[in-house]
Amino acid sequence: MTWDWDFAIQVFPEIASAVWLVIGITFGAYIFSLIFGLVLTFARRSRFKLLSLTTYGFIEFIRSTPPLVQLFFVFFALPALGISFDKYTAGILTLGIHYSTYLSEVYRSGIEAVPKGQWEAAKAMNFTKTQTWFKVILPQAIPPVIPMMGNYLLVLFKETPILMAIGVGEFLQEAQLIGAAHFKYLEPITIVGLLFLLLSYPSALLINKLEKKAKLGFGARKELKG
Repeated sequence: MTWDWDFAIQVFPEIASAVWLVIGITFGAYIFSLIFGLVLTFARRSRFKLLSLTTYGFIEFIRSTPPLVQLFFVFFALPALGISFDKYTAGILTLGIHYSTYLSEVYRSGIEAVPKGQWEAAKAMNFTKTQTWFKVILPQAIPPVIPMMGNYLLVLFKETPILMAIGVGEFLQEAQLIGAAHFKYLEPITIVGLLFLLLSYPSALLINKLEKKAKLGFGARKELKG
């Protein structure tokens, strides 16, 4: 097979038209994972042992099974139990739940890095648990782990092609359909790879900038406290 520039130029807009769908699914799943990951973190730190152990088991189970299997379970198996989702919701929920388990560990590492004195100071000031978490602990726990959180956003973005398995028309699905229609796969699949590169590389640079700003801001806060 040889590269056909005319064909590549012809099909590029059709494949690239899926960009907003891919971005929408990525950010929808990521926002869900940020929120649910924090819920998992709180649940795992609960003094209620049954809740803590159940959450730990859930996190380990999700992390130990492939997201594609989880996607099939959500989209094909849950309807047998009377729970049905459209393909877009199923995709967002599956990716969101899967990556929430990783983000919960990121949150946990950030929280454990907060000095114990901060907890004691909040207690001495008669802060409620909610005030302690959202005014003292999380503002210190999250900035240092922003790079890890950003990396998971990029990984989640690159996982979106698995959604073609349930008919979501993202980049790879469009490329496969074009390839099957024209019996030419080299150009469409290559275009998919280039699109992922063009979208993920600038995002990686942005995350690096955020990391530097977060470190500077966190360092300044530590100096002020010192």
